[in-house]
Amino acid sequence: MFPTSTANQMALPSMEHGTKTGRSRGFTLLELMIVLTLIAILVAIAIPVYKTMILSAREKTLKANLHQLRTVIDQYTADKKKAPQTLQDLVDAGYFRKDGLPLDPITGQRTWREDFDTSVGASDQTETGITDVHSLSTTLSTEGTTYDTW
Repeated sequence: MFPTSTANQMALPSMEHGTKTGRSRGFTLLELMIVLTLIAILVAIAIPVYKTMILSAREKTLKANLHQLRTVIDQYTADKKKAPQTLQDLVDAGYFRKDGLPLDPITGQRTWREDFDTSVGASDQTETGITDVHSLSTTLSTEGTTYDTW
């Protein structure tokens, strides 16, 4: 043990925080590296989850937009006794707002692949036309099918 005389206490360096010989208040390099590593691991986990959520939301929106378009085509056909010749006919007849058709969230455009039928669907229908719509994207979905088959 050290002698407890006041002369020896003056000779010992002070070990208080914030002094030149005491421990400083900052973080060590090791502590900073550990924190940065943990942040990198969390980001590496979060980015794929975020991308999956975005893709899932786009797919749900595509399904909803396709359902809406198909419902409106059926309504137009029942109301007018003829199928629409173009999708613009639906906008012109007031089934969609003037800003146009629903957006395809996969392609980012308002254009759709139109399927035409040569037979009439009902006995009182006078003209054939568009019977179905699909996305223009041939990308593989999370379901394992391409979007243009939905």
